[in-house]
Amino acid sequence: MRSVSVQKNIDWLTVLLYFLLVIAGWFTIYSASLPAEPTSMFDLNQIYGRQLIFIILTFPIIILILSIDAKFYEKYALIFYIIGLLSIIGLFFFGKSVKGQTNWYSIAGFGIQPSEFVKTTTALLLAKYLSDNQGHLNTFKEQLVALTIIAIPTLLILKHDTGSAMLFASLIFVLYREGLPSWYLWTGFITVVLFIAALVVKPAIIIATIIIIASLHFYFNKSINRNPFIYIILAIFTSGFVFSVDYVYDNVLEPHQKDRINVLLGENVNLQAEGYNLNQSKIAIGSGNWTGTGFLEGTQTKGGFVPEQHTDYIFTTVGEEWGFAGASVVIVLFVFLFFRLIYLAENQKKRFNRVYGYCVVSFLFIHFAFNITMLIGLFPTIGVPLPFFSYGGSSLIAFTLLLFIFLKLDANKINEW
Repeated sequence: MRSVSVQKNIDWLTVLLYFLLVIAGWFTIYSASLPAEPTSMFDLNQIYGRQLIFIILTFPIIILILSIDAKFYEKYALIFYIIGLLSIIGLFFFGKSVKGQTNWYSIAGFGIQPSEFVKTTTALLLAKYLSDNQGHLNTFKEQLVALTIIAIPTLLILKHDTGSAMLFASLIFVLYREGLPSWYLWTGFITVVLFIAALVVKPAIIIATIIIIASLHFYFNKSINRNPFIYIILAIFTSGFVFSVDYVYDNVLEPHQKDRINVLLGENVNLQAEGYNLNQSKIAIGSGNWTGTGFLEGTQTKGGFVPEQHTDYIFTTVGEEWGFAGASVVIVLFVFLFFRLIYLAENQKKRFNRVYGYCVVSFLFIHFAFNITMLIGLFPTIGVPLPFFSYGGSSLIAFTLLLFIFLKLDANKINEW
């Protein structure tokens, strides 16, 4: 085994993509939060000035991550996971409530959102478990343990922040890559489809459709071992789920969650209330046309018509000021980053590195996909930041940790041959 420097083997292409996105995000935050009396981009009293502080803080963090022995992250994965869970539990006692959600700690005037960092600790433990377990998730015990690792932080976060909790579902794709049976994915997909369908279509119509599809599947698949009782049981469970949707919608979901679903479905939407954010978001993005209005020239942005434009709605500034062309460049950068990380993950010798790499891709992609789609009305508004773009120290530092731990593991892979 020979020691090779991290500087020589780190994937500089990924590092370049990271810094391009971070810098582009900083300029966009500057435009989205510039006051009526413009100040310097380095004004630390403004949002963009504080974001610059967070960006500068990432440098020593990156250096520290790359300086630590790669085996450290695998060895202490369980300890990191426990610390992460404790940080979420602590919110019940010491958390600060912001806009009705108690998902922050307030320390020295800065807000810290532990759910952002728990993504990394969960990814590390999941990678540790799958690498120690030589199976391929082909037994119920293996599947249960892996799903439990994901479910515990999800359930804890669910109490404080539904949107952040939903993001952990993306790790199902990691498990699928490592051998989880495909029926898990199909079950989740069909459940979501049935839930949405039950809100807009009468249950009787849905159940009739299910019976027809099941009957056709049973009749035309004569070559497989068909047990009619399995079809009947599945039909009963599915019908029960469809009939339960209205009850869950009326008695379980919070009012703001129902409002977001109504906005998505376009039902009973008040454009001056629950539908305001989405409507203004579409106006801002649409006003950019092909080439945009120009940097600092967006009328919707300057007028402050889009709420939270420097955080969850940051991409509306990109769409308005940079237009379709500029928004496409940003999307291409993200997609290029995703494919690069997948390529790096597939070229890992150790299963721990590969699994963790796929966790990184899954978390980054689900943030990206949810953020973009919610701005154009294809997904409910759930308060998900755009990685490296949206304002926030917790978000930026957490994504930096998540990414550069993998780059450290990747840079060290030559020492593992």
